Order: sequence, then structure tokens, then C-alpha cells
Amino acid sequence: MTETSRPQSSEGSEKVAENLGAPQAGLPDVFDQLLKPEIQESLTVLVEQLPKLAEMLTFMTKAYDFGKSVATDPVLAEDTMASLSGFTKPVTDAMKSTASAAIEAGDRVRLQGDSNSISVFGLMKMLKDPQVQKGLRFAQAYLDVLNEREGQTKR
Repeated sequence: MTETSRPQSSEGSEKVAENLGAPQAGLPDVFDQLLKPEIQESLTVLVEQLPKLAEMLTFMTKAYDFGKSVATDPVLAEDTMASLSGFTKPVTDAMKSTASAAIEAGDRVRLQGDSNSISVFGLMKMLKDPQVQKGLRFAQAYLDVLNEREGQTKR
């Protein structure tokens, strides 16, 4: 009797496999897996959590759609680039100005060579220059900050 019932279940399994498009050789393994208690418990937990999973999936789908629309929106991309360039333009202009001044100063030093030395009177004259004063004030403030920080770390 068991022999006749077995071919019927395997015939049924073959029909299920044909309908699902699964290979027939893999079906007994799937059914064996489904009969294991831990797999059944996992499926029960999964089924119980389906409403939450569906809600999460809906949220993630909406987030994906929003992200895709933002990423592919040419107007938003153009506005973002315009605002970024408005923010970075003053910085890049200042950097370019500083770099060109440094290059020009380097060229002047190279042209003058080592023959042009600075005397004590030339140094005193340079100390009156507003740019030198500004640089010296910055250097003094910077050194004060470093000294304060070093004092705080020693305490």
C-alpha cells in the first residue's frame, strides 16, 4: 500500500515541479526542508511579520522613487550646481589670487637672485609696510593660540 501511495505523491510533486518550473531533482530537498520544525517556525515568524515587512517595503519604495526623481531631475541638478558654485566661487577666487601672488613673488625672487641682500634699514622699512604688519599680527596670534593649547594639555 505504501508503494502505491508513494508514486502518487511523487507524481504530484512532479506536477508541482512542472507548474513551478523547478527541476524535479531538487523538489524532494525543498519538501524535506519544509518538514523541518525550525523551518516551519521560521516561516511562521515570517508570516507574522509580513505586515511590518510590507510597510517597510512600501516606505523603501517611496524613498527609492524620491531619490531617483531627485537624482534624475535636471532642474534640481542645475540649481544645486549653481548654489555650489555660488558658495565655492569666492573661495576659489581667493585661492587663485593667493596662488598667483605667490608665483609672481617667486618669479621676482628668482630674477633678483642672491645678490640682493636685505639690510637692517631695509628690514625696518619693511616693518612699516601694512601687509607685513598684518602678517606679523597673524603670526603673533597664531603663536599665542599654540602656547595656550600647549599650556592646557600640560595641566
